[in-house]
Amino acid sequence: MNEPRTNEPRTNERQRHWWLGRATATTLCAIAALYTLMPLVWMVFGVTKTLPELYGSNGFSPSAGFHVPDNVRDLFAQDEGRFARWILNTALYAVVGAAVATLLSVAAGYAFDKFAFRGREKWYALVIAGVLVPHTAIVVPLYLMMSEIRMTDTFWSVLIPVMVNPFGVYLARAYASGAIPGEMLEAARIDGAGEIRTFFSVGLRMMGPGALTIFLFQFIAIWNNFFLPLVMVTDNDLFTIGQGLFTWSSAVSQNPDYTRLVVVGSAVATIPLILLFIPLQRRWRAGLAEGGIK
Repeated sequence: MNEPRTNEPRTNERQRHWWLGRATATTLCAIAALYTLMPLVWMVFGVTKTLPELYGSNGFSPSAGFHVPDNVRDLFAQDEGRFARWILNTALYAVVGAAVATLLSVAAGYAFDKFAFRGREKWYALVIAGVLVPHTAIVVPLYLMMSEIRMTDTFWSVLIPVMVNPFGVYLARAYASGAIPGEMLEAARIDGAGEIRTFFSVGLRMMGPGALTIFLFQFIAIWNNFFLPLVMVTDNDLFTIGQGLFTWSSAVSQNPDYTRLVVVGSAVATIPLILLFIPLQRRWRAGLAEGGIK
């Protein structure tokens, strides 16, 4: 009869540890969310302000007047509408680069997982070693290579380097090992399908959620890429959004109104990422859940 009472202190101690761990995790998540959201909130409020209000008012309070339409109109009218050109350039780099990088990564990951060939693990280790190399460390060698073939200051000097994603190969192989049963591939081969047709008809379809993940990662990385275009491109018509806003920010001493335009341009540059990520995130989660059930 007294045994349950002796366990009560241990139960209470477990509950205290559980609540302490939960409170610590919640506090850390709240700090991380606050750290992430504070610049975004400041930027959203900054879009509503005029140039004097940016310097003279509280950064975390909206403007007394609603100046968003005027700010956006001035942004796209500045320098003969170059910001619109920068958006198109960035979208072209991101869409084409992410699509090609995703296809190459999925194909490479599929091959490393499903095919047995000499030196497979060594080649795979060499590819994964590329993940450990900082992107900024290879920009200068890439520039020298592009300069040798006279491709600097062209569209291809930015697009070609972003078509390769070693981390995408790692994700693709990890996903292929669990999402594609070997029996499915054998059945396709027995039916007379070649390896290329088997990949596109069976492998690529079953790796859809993994391919979507790679595409999202690569698209965001290219959209936010700054150092590579800065080194490769000097033609204003080929600038990305980040490079163009950096140019305006560097010219604030000549035109102080560039400060307002940089804030508004930074806010506008985040809209395509939000519009892309929200609908694709739903399909991504649904696909991962479906793959987990299978």
